[in-house]
Amino acid sequence: MAEVEREAMEYDVVIVGAGPAGLSAAIRLKQLDADLNVVVLEKGSEVGAHILSGAVLDPSGLDALLPDWRNMGAPIKTEVVEDNFYMLGEAGQIRIPNFPMPPLMNNHGNYIVSMANVCRWMAEQAEGLGVEIFPGMSCSALVYGDKGEVKGVIAGEMGLAADGTPGPNYEPGMELHGKYVFLSEGVRGSLAKEVIAKYDLSKGKEPQKFGLGMKEIWEIDPEKHKLGTVTHTMGWPLGSNAGGGSFIYHLENNQVYVGFVVHLNYQNPHLYPYMEFQRFKHHPMVAELLKGGKRVAYGARAISEGGYQSMPKMVAPGVALLGCSVGMVNVPRIKGNHNAMLSGKAAAEAAHAAITAGRSSDELSAYEAEVRSGAIGADLKKVRNVKPLWSKFGLVASLMAGGFDMWTNTLGFSLFGTLGHGKTDAAATGKAKDFAPINYPRPDGVLSFDRLTNVAFSFTNHEESQPAHLKLKDAAIPIKVNLPEYAEPAQRYCPAGVYEVVAEDGKDPRFVINFQNCVHCKTCDIKDPSQNINWTTPQGGDGPNYPNM
Repeated sequence: MAEVEREAMEYDVVIVGAGPAGLSAAIRLKQLDADLNVVVLEKGSEVGAHILSGAVLDPSGLDALLPDWRNMGAPIKTEVVEDNFYMLGEAGQIRIPNFPMPPLMNNHGNYIVSMANVCRWMAEQAEGLGVEIFPGMSCSALVYGDKGEVKGVIAGEMGLAADGTPGPNYEPGMELHGKYVFLSEGVRGSLAKEVIAKYDLSKGKEPQKFGLGMKEIWEIDPEKHKLGTVTHTMGWPLGSNAGGGSFIYHLENNQVYVGFVVHLNYQNPHLYPYMEFQRFKHHPMVAELLKGGKRVAYGARAISEGGYQSMPKMVAPGVALLGCSVGMVNVPRIKGNHNAMLSGKAAAEAAHAAITAGRSSDELSAYEAEVRSGAIGADLKKVRNVKPLWSKFGLVASLMAGGFDMWTNTLGFSLFGTLGHGKTDAAATGKAKDFAPINYPRPDGVLSFDRLTNVAFSFTNHEESQPAHLKLKDAAIPIKVNLPEYAEPAQRYCPAGVYEVVAEDGKDPRFVINFQNCVHCKTCDIKDPSQNINWTTPQGGDGPNYPNM
C-alpha cells in the first residue's frame, strides 16, 4: 500500500487509553497547568465500554488525585461491610478466618464499584478541566522521530478492506504528536508491547505473568442480597489443575458481580478456563445465591500478575507506560486500580516538570523513580513473593508461606528475598500427551451458559469487512504444531469462542478465527504456546460495549 498522507495535530501530552491511569494523568496535568494541551484517545465506542474490573476499589489513588471526590457525585457508594474467604470443596466450603491475615488484606474502607462507571465519571471531570477526549479512536501505530524517540500515534484509521487495502469508505486517520506520549492501554496493549520490545525495557526483569478474569453481573433475589458483602474463594473446581479463585461482590440494585480468575501459567493444555468458571457456579454455596436470579452481562480480560519484579522499565524517549501497561496489580489483594491512578498522577507530574523546564521527547526518569520508590512500589514490594510461591508450591503451602511472607514484609524484611517467576505463561504450557483431557459438564442454560450465548451479553460488535485484528505470524502453526503437540489450546483458553479447529468430512482440519467475537482480553497473545498470535487494535469503536463492568 502506498504511503498514506495524514494530517498532524500537536499536543503537549498524548494519552492512549481512557482507563483509570490515562484519565488520572489527564486530570493531574490540567490541575497543574490549565494551559497544557492534553488529549485522551480511547478505542472503545465510549469511555468505559472496554473497562472490566472486579472491582473492590481502594480509594487511596482517588484520594490523592481528587481529595473531594466524595462530594463530587462519584459513582462510588457501596462501602465494604463484610469480608469473607472460603476454601471450596466440590460439595462444601470451609471459612478461612480473617484474623490471621495481614492487615493489607482487609477490605474495610474500600468500595464495591463499576470501574466502567468510575471511568465515565473521571472522564467528565477531565473534560471539565479542558481535556480533549476522543472515544472510538483506535491507536494503530506509533510515530517515531528522527532520533528514534516516540513522538506520537496514528489514530482513527477506518474503512480498511479485509485484505488491508483502503475500502470505499476509507479514512486515513490522523497523526497526533506530543512532547510526551503516555500509553495506558491496559494489559498487553499492542503499542506498549512494541515499545517494550523496541527499547528492550524488560531486560533484567522477571517475565510478566497473567491471569484470565471472567465476570458476570447477576440480578438476584432481594432476600439473598447483602449490600457491601465481599466473598473470595479458592480451591474447587480448579484443584491442582491451575491456580486461581473467585470473587462475589454485592453491589447496589440487588446485583452481584460473580467473577473467576484462572492463572495462565497452567500446564494442562486441555484446561478450559471458561468452563471452570461455569462449573464454579454449580457449587452449592454459589448456586443457592444465584437461584432465581438472572445474568445480565458478561465479559473477560487478562490481568497482570507478575508484580514488583516483573515491572519493565517504564520510560523510553518520548514515551511512558502507565498502569497495567506496566503491571501494577497487587495479586493477593486483587487490586490495581488505585496504583493505576497513582501512576497516572506521577507521570503527569513528571511530564509537567519536564515541559516547564523546556524539555520534550526525553525519558521521564522522575516518573519511574516515583513509581518504584513511592506508594506503588511499597504496595507491590510487600506482596512480591505471593505469586511465585503459589506457582512453585501450590495453593495450601503458598497460603501459609505467602501469608507469613506478607506479615514479615509489613515489618520491612522477607526471609525469601525476592523470588523469580521462571517461565512465561506460554512456555509453561505442557504437551497434550502428558495430560488427561478434562470432561466438563454441559452448561444448563440456567446457572451456566455456553460461550457464544454469554458473548452476546458482552454486547461485542466488530465490522466484519475489516482485516482481522488477530494476526498469525505463521498461518501453518495452529494445525501443524499446536494441534498435534498441544491439542490447539486456543479452542479452550479463549473466553469468547474466537478460535476453532474445523474438521470437515474428508478434508484436512482448518484453523478458523472468528474475530467478531473478540472481547479484547488478550489471552491469546499471552498463552499461545508458539507465541504465534499477535493481538492488534481493530478499527475504533469495535469490541465489547460493557455497561456497568
